[in-house]
This record gives sequence, C-alpha cells and structure tokens, in this order.
Amino acid sequence: MDWAVILAGGSGLRFWPLSSPTRPKQLLPLAGARSSAEDTLDRLAGFIPAARTLIVAGAGLAALLSERLGIDPANLLIEPRAASTGPALLWASWEIRRRDPAAAILAMHADWVVGDSAAFVSTAASALEAARAHDRLVTVGIVPSRPETGYGYIVPGEPLDRGARSVLRFAEKPDAGTALDLMAEGALWNSGLFAWTADRLLAEINAHTPELARELPRLEAGDVDGFFAAVPATSIDVALLERSERVAVVPGHFDWDDLGTWEALARVRPRDRQGNIAVGQVVLHDASDCIVWSDRLPIVVSGVEDIVVVEANGRILVMARSQAAELKRVLETLPAAIRDLPV
Repeated sequence: MDWAVILAGGSGLRFWPLSSPTRPKQLLPLAGARSSAEDTLDRLAGFIPAARTLIVAGAGLAALLSERLGIDPANLLIEPRAASTGPALLWASWEIRRRDPAAAILAMHADWVVGDSAAFVSTAASALEAARAHDRLVTVGIVPSRPETGYGYIVPGEPLDRGARSVLRFAEKPDAGTALDLMAEGALWNSGLFAWTADRLLAEINAHTPELARELPRLEAGDVDGFFAAVPATSIDVALLERSERVAVVPGHFDWDDLGTWEALARVRPRDRQGNIAVGQVVLHDASDCIVWSDRLPIVVSGVEDIVVVEANGRILVMARSQAAELKRVLETLPAAIRDLPV
C-alpha cells in the first residue's frame, strides 16, 4: 500500500518574530487563511488516507500538531532530537515497513505552498509508480520558473519509462549565473518530495550510509531514543541521494514554494496596485513593494519602498526586502532577551 510521511519539525526562524517554537512556520497562515500543514493534509485526502500518514515532529510540537491537525497519536512520530531529514526519514520508513512490509512511501515537508493540488497528486502518483517499477529512490524535481539561488537543483540523466529519468548529479544552491546555466541544462529544483519503497530505502541506507545503518539495530530493539542520540544530524540528500546510483527524478509541473523567507510572501500573497502585501491592521500611504504583517497592533507605513515590517510576539522587525534571506544570521547577533520569544 501507499503511505505518506510528513516532516513537520522546526520553527522557521526566517519568519521571526511571527514564528516561534510554540507557533511554528508550518502552523502559520502565511500563504492564506489556512496553515501549510493543514493544506498538506488536505492535499493528500482521497489519495493517501490519514490512517496511512505519519507525521514526524519534535516533542514540543506534538500536542499542538495533534490538536490542530486531528492526528491519531499512533501516527505521530516524536523525534527525541532534531537530526535533520536523514534520520527522520529513515526512522519513518523503518516504522512503516514494520507496519506494512510491502509499503511504498511518499515523503514531504509540512511547510510548502502548492498551487495546483491536482497536479501535485498526479505527480506524486507518478513518482510512487516509478519507485515501484524501477526499484529506485525517486525525487520530484520542479520545473523552474526563475533562476532561484535559494534552492538546490537536480540535473536529469538518461530517460527511463513512466516519465522518470536517472539523476546525473545534484547541484547545491547556486549563484545567479550558475542558476541560469543549470536551467539551460534542463535542471530541476530539488523539491524534497520523495518516493520509494521501504525495502529499497533501507537497502540503500545499508549500502551507502554506514553512519546511519550501523544504528538500525537500535530501532529494531525499540530504542528510538538511543538511535537519535547516536546518529549524526544529516540530510537525506547528503547522507544517501548524492551517494546512491539508484536515484531517479520525475518532473513536477506545478507551482511550488518552500516559503524560505519573508520575501517569499510576494510569490504567494496578492499584492495591491503598488506591489504591497499587507496582512492585519495595516495602513499604507505612498508606499510601494512592501511586505507588512501586523499580528495585533495597527501599523502605518508611509513614504517607503521595498521593506519588510512585522509586528508579532511583542517584537517589531523592519528590514530591507533584499536582506530577508539574512534574517537568521541577524538573529544570531541579537541578545537572547530580544531574540527569544515568549512561550
């Protein structure tokens, strides 16, 4: 049967001060009235049932996710420690195989914005079919709409059947010129949407990722805490996909955004005639191309352009839109009394 894994950890520091450990990015209505986590579950409805959907998150989010998303506690996997996507997806795949030895798995993040749910489901179904037919790890590559420097890229190789191609190589986040070269080469954005059978994932981990494979006996013994204490924090891309020769890619023809910064709201929120995005109690006067978010207090913005203004959790952020990608680095320089948000 088909199963889904949704990675729902993290607080999304790049959306400070709105996002916080108890109000994480994936549970915020950043792109519309509903959160991306709620939209993710809705997108799967009718395709992979909730009974075969596991959600992976840290202990601090477990109760909140269960309440907001109506998750069966048996399908909530609570990470003892945040260790990136490699250990999380290995644990989830191992657990699914324990429940269903013949399972095929679709893995995704809870904080994406997807513009066409029908196209997403169609592509996901193709990826699952390719994973079974070719016995490979399959990643979905989004057809680029711009030379994005914030995403990794996948360069496809030889065609396979069922719409898949082998993967020639992965490319890390490029500069603007390299991004244009990659697009000309036919490269796709590395979305982080994956499909594989549980057996193939575990076989590839055993073959190529000894730093995770050697800790599998802990999972088999039921020692999840010991597994997470022992494994290194590593992404599934670095730990496995860039090492394995059994990786394929299926193109995705749908709008997709991982909402990495405040700047991303310009791609998913409607703008006024002056290019502004305003959420909450916001008054704009002689302002253009601004992103303004008020969580509680009225904000008046006048005579400026290309800035981000956010009021939330007793903090106010004002920054140039061009610096939105640097917010995480800025936060590292702040005193804890300012940076750390009230629980």
